[in-house]
Amino acid sequence: MPANGQRRSRTARLVRTLAVSGTGAAVLALPLIGATSASAAPAAATTAKTVSTVAYPNNLDGWIRESLAIMGQKGIPGTYNGIYRNVIRESSGNPLAINNWDSNAAKGIPSKGLLQVIQPTFNAYHVAGTSFDIYDPVANITAACNYAAARYGSIDNVFSAY
Repeated sequence: MPANGQRRSRTARLVRTLAVSGTGAAVLALPLIGATSASAAPAAATTAKTVSTVAYPNNLDGWIRESLAIMGQKGIPGTYNGIYRNVIRESSGNPLAINNWDSNAAKGIPSKGLLQVIQPTFNAYHVAGTSFDIYDPVANITAACNYAAARYGSIDNVFSAY
């Protein structure tokens, strides 16, 4: 409640709610609350930087798209199709896949995750801002693509076990 003990008017509550939700919604609602005009802030005014968060689905498509966004920020090459092709070959899209039978497994370092990365490679090519869990789908894809970029130029150039 305001300090003077009065309840806020419905319009005041609406304006506050719209202001909190974002200026885009507030601008669209101005005619609804009786505003007759609006103007842009003066050129000298400092404006707040808008932060955009993208929600990715928790599935293979979302993991690939989130990885591609991170890779784009970090300058790591690769395409959706290149990643998808390799994921399907390596793990059939299972982020918990583990290979307990190949030569790496015989040495005690099995390949894990969507792109079947061994822990030393994951550690060496881990991308800042992603999880340190090799089974995390986004971290696994991003680290594997970082490795593939260093070794083959891009995950798009990988057509067999790497």
